[in-house]
Amino acid sequence: MPARNQPTFRQVRLGAELRKLREAAGLSSRDAAGLLGVNPAQMSQFEAGNSGINEERVRRLAAHYACADAELIEALVDMANDRTRGWWEAYRGVLPPSFLDLAELEHHATFVQEIGTTHVTGPLQTEDYARAVFAYWRPELPTSELEARVAHRMHRKAVLGGEGAAPYTAVLHESVLRTRVADRVVARRQLDELLVQSERPGITVRVIPFDVDGFAGASAALLYAGGRVPVLDTVQKDTPSGSAFVDAAAQLQSMRTLFRKVESASLEPALSRDFIHRLAKEL
Repeated sequence: MPARNQPTFRQVRLGAELRKLREAAGLSSRDAAGLLGVNPAQMSQFEAGNSGINEERVRRLAAHYACADAELIEALVDMANDRTRGWWEAYRGVLPPSFLDLAELEHHATFVQEIGTTHVTGPLQTEDYARAVFAYWRPELPTSELEARVAHRMHRKAVLGGEGAAPYTAVLHESVLRTRVADRVVARRQLDELLVQSERPGITVRVIPFDVDGFAGASAALLYAGGRVPVLDTVQKDTPSGSAFVDAAAQLQSMRTLFRKVESASLEPALSRDFIHRLAKEL
């Protein structure tokens, strides 16, 4: 099978999980290659996500690695068999790969949890709000890419809460709700949109007021996507140079704890809606 030009994060993740299982079994890459009857270079391509691996080989490796986690094996098999070409493929070559990887991550997630401490979380943004955020980029983005980013974000929004969509929870700090990324009209429409979205099935919006005690998580912005099994969970964080995807076990545990702490500082959903409604009336 020819090497991929640019593997997706999901493809890279499959290879990484196979490598972790091999290392846990105390086998070398050469040992694993021998099990499959391939050369070590090809085994390295599998583990880097640069070359596809079929179901039979995944199951054979899992057996030789003495992996007893049946749910994990089935999840890895599904990843190996996945041929999904989702709506995000229309943006390949138009937007950075991380945009496509995030949409694919959300598509396969069993749940999505976000913390917003700088902006309203992406899937809850209005078109005008999203355009204002992307337009703030320096140096300025070409108009074609600016509009592509906005369209991509609106497509993520369109699948939010739809049939079969993963449950979505957003925890937003009051500072996010009060910050005007554009003008008063855009701010008011954004608050109204949050109220509408918070009433949809599968969507939960919670607010952390300024006056809550014990909240020191101003830099806690993140997206946590649940995998088919917890070991396949993923965290996405924005960085100055783009998106970073985190999947190391210790970091995932840390991020789970962080989300619980931030969520515990927020108002219940009904009180959060009342809070957003009061802010909207002030504008």
